[in-house]
Amino acid sequence: MNAPAFDLQATIARLFVYPVKSCAGVELDEALLIETGLEFDRAWMVVDADGEFVTQRELPRMVLIRPQLKHYEMVLRAPGMLALHVAFDRVEKPVRVRVWKDHVKAYDMGDIAAQWFSDFLSEPGRPRQLRMVRFDPEQQRLSSRQWTGEVEAPNQFADGFPILVASEGSMAELNAKLAAAGHGAVGIERFRPNVVLAGIEAHDEDRVETLHISTAEGEATLRPVKPCARCPIPDIDPATALSTPEVGDMLRTYRADPRVDGAITFGMNAIVLQGVEHALRVGQPVGANLRFE
Repeated sequence: MNAPAFDLQATIARLFVYPVKSCAGVELDEALLIETGLEFDRAWMVVDADGEFVTQRELPRMVLIRPQLKHYEMVLRAPGMLALHVAFDRVEKPVRVRVWKDHVKAYDMGDIAAQWFSDFLSEPGRPRQLRMVRFDPEQQRLSSRQWTGEVEAPNQFADGFPILVASEGSMAELNAKLAAAGHGAVGIERFRPNVVLAGIEAHDEDRVETLHISTAEGEATLRPVKPCARCPIPDIDPATALSTPEVGDMLRTYRADPRVDGAITFGMNAIVLQGVEHALRVGQPVGANLRFE
């Protein structure tokens, strides 16, 4: 990478995947970049008896479900539960499910997984019938062309785009504001990024045209296309599943974004332009040019 060619120089500081939508993330030193984002990211999802997706928005205890990726399986652990082993190469019957406005093909993961999620996420006196599904690789679910333009950007069960990019600088600014208001620091895990950048100023990720990542296989390029409007999930403490309002309240004081009709944003949704099957690694250099509009 030719350093003088870029306005900004960064490095990949952290990498995360979220194998089961809305459950805890897995931090990795290396992640394979595929067409739909990072391998295994939002490949599974929890749905209700009608096939409608469920998230931390209504079931905050989902954040306490912690996946571990092994060679041939994913192991899910949660407080008070025996581990659930999910084989990578095994699914049950095909089903159709809904994620936001999209009705997509998926595979049910069977009765044992369904009972495990139902048991852990049900509240006393309020039993829930939940099932775990896996995205059907034959299904194409495209990101909004309003934001991707001519690029067809597929994703799996993510809210809408393949990759979320944030920066340590943005997180440091938020924590400085929280400290000034008498609140404790919070971790970037609350914002569920895939790629965390170091070495740039707060919210520089909002202003770049394309991210050029030097990988062992060549250059990978990601294009930030849409500011990520935030729901109440960043108010949920990943360690306890308890929600308090200080993070959202603070963001509302300085992060209203006119590009998304004044919604509160943090991080940028990005699409994959180049580098499918390249390995992203912590420490890799990233170059970017600022976008002027």
